[in-house]
Amino acid sequence: MSVLEFDKVTYRYPGDDKNILENLSFAVEPGSFHCILGVSGCGKSTIFRLTNGLLHQTEGRVLVGGEPVGGRRHVCGYMPQKDLLFPWRTVGENLALPMEIRGGIPKKEQLLRIDAALAQVGLAGCRGKRPDELSGGMRQRAAFARTMLTGSDLLLLDEPFSALDFLTRLTMQEWLLDQWRTTGKTILFITHDVEEALFLSSSVLVVESTPIRSLREIRVPLGADRTRRDLTRPELVELREELIGMLRKQVTE
Repeated sequence: MSVLEFDKVTYRYPGDDKNILENLSFAVEPGSFHCILGVSGCGKSTIFRLTNGLLHQTEGRVLVGGEPVGGRRHVCGYMPQKDLLFPWRTVGENLALPMEIRGGIPKKEQLLRIDAALAQVGLAGCRGKRPDELSGGMRQRAAFARTMLTGSDLLLLDEPFSALDFLTRLTMQEWLLDQWRTTGKTILFITHDVEEALFLSSSVLVVESTPIRSLREIRVPLGADRTRRDLTRPELVELREELIGMLRKQVTE
């Protein structure tokens, strides 16, 4: 069974005269890592908002775990571009939010899960710190840990590293790849950065036009144990140029 399935989904924002998605169908398998690649404003984030229930499709079905999303809670973990950590809460209190919203988890158990999540992302001992005491990369790791604590096996990451400096961004990409290998979660990652898509994903889902009627799936010929040096291989260089060409075509259309 697919973790996520779009079945002939159409969506139009209120007040717009054109659809942003039109009869879109695709499926995501358990444990996969897909990057959705497209130019800014093409509708990538709309796919996420429909998946997590922030928007409701005009036509068609959005299924998570084989069941319609409508009316359900906690169907996925969602991490937007900004970390959105509340500055008046400690890191630990920020991480507690998904469990507080879900309810039914004793405080002691929450603290155990928070400490385990922070240790997993390399932030052991930071539970009592405020967000402004952390670097940009540390804040993103804390936000990822909070997303993990939703308890979902499906994680939606919407350009989470776009605001970071170049070296921190490279480090976070390598760290995320390791997290995927370790946890076995299913990850959908939005980006308009071709090299980021190639380095992270098992396949790239390319938006070729707006409205989005299909996502062109392109397999990345790398295993999970990849390194950044693999991006210099001739077949990856060729694939990078192919993807750049697709994006350029969309901009000029």
